Amino acid sequence: MPLEAEVKSQVIGDYKRHDKDSGSTEVQVAILSYRIKHLTEHFKTHKKDHHSRRGLLGLVARRRRLLDYLKRKNPEGYQRLIQSLGIRR
Repeated sequence: MPLEAEVKSQVIGDYKRHDKDSGSTEVQVAILSYRIKHLTEHFKTHKKDHHSRRGLLGLVARRRRLLDYLKRKNPEGYQRLIQSLGIRR
C-alpha cells in the first residue's frame, strides 16, 4: 500500500540531507519504517492477512539491507537514524 502524498513529503522533509533530496538512504529507511509501522497496526486487527504479511517481511528485509549499507558507509549517520526512528538494534 503506497503512502499518501502529504505523509510521504512529511517523512522526506524530516530526514532529507539537502533541499532536493528524496532518495538518500536515510529517507528510504524512514519511508520503509513508516510503512512497516502502518502494516504492523493493520495486522493487529487482520490477523489472517498472510499475503500482506509476506509483503511486510520483504519491507523489513529491504530496510535491514539499507541499514547495513548505511552502517558501513556512515556509522554516525546510522546511529542518529536509528535513534530518531526508534529502531532497536
